[in-house]
Amino acid sequence: MSTEDPGEPAPDDREVVKLQSGPSKGRTLRRKPRLQLRLPIGYDIARLRRALALSLKMAEGERQLAVESTEDRQRRQNDGATRARLEEDIEQLQRIIGDLAFEPLRNGITSRSEALHVMGFAPTAVPDQKAIRGRYRRLALVFHPDSPFGDHQRMSQLNEALEKLTRA
Repeated sequence: MSTEDPGEPAPDDREVVKLQSGPSKGRTLRRKPRLQLRLPIGYDIARLRRALALSLKMAEGERQLAVESTEDRQRRQNDGATRARLEEDIEQLQRIIGDLAFEPLRNGITSRSEALHVMGFAPTAVPDQKAIRGRYRRLALVFHPDSPFGDHQRMSQLNEALEKLTRA
């Protein structure tokens, strides 16, 4: 983040200085505020003013300075990409758990919204036939009575849901 050049002081911005020595000792002057620096030739005045403005903001706690290497910056970017991939994985797992967590309906499937629920769709969803069949195949692998997590009642309702949704 860069700091803008604060520019020259306003024309009416003056500081009061009491002279300490010389023939005018004790006299009070109003002059432009200034900071005297002796620097090698080639420094840009605007750049110096920006640096001083930044240091004042840091002293007031408005800004902080952090030194970051190219490696640190790359690592931070990689962490962001890793975090995004993990979030996608979590969303996919949540969808899978949602699909697998349905409890068989006591009275069987009586409506389209119940059929959508059994298949893992939202009650107001309008999936196409390809999505319905894909979801059926995925769930059938889990609920088929011959699979390790097989459940006859859930597989029956899955078949009912497929029938109801493909007829409509």
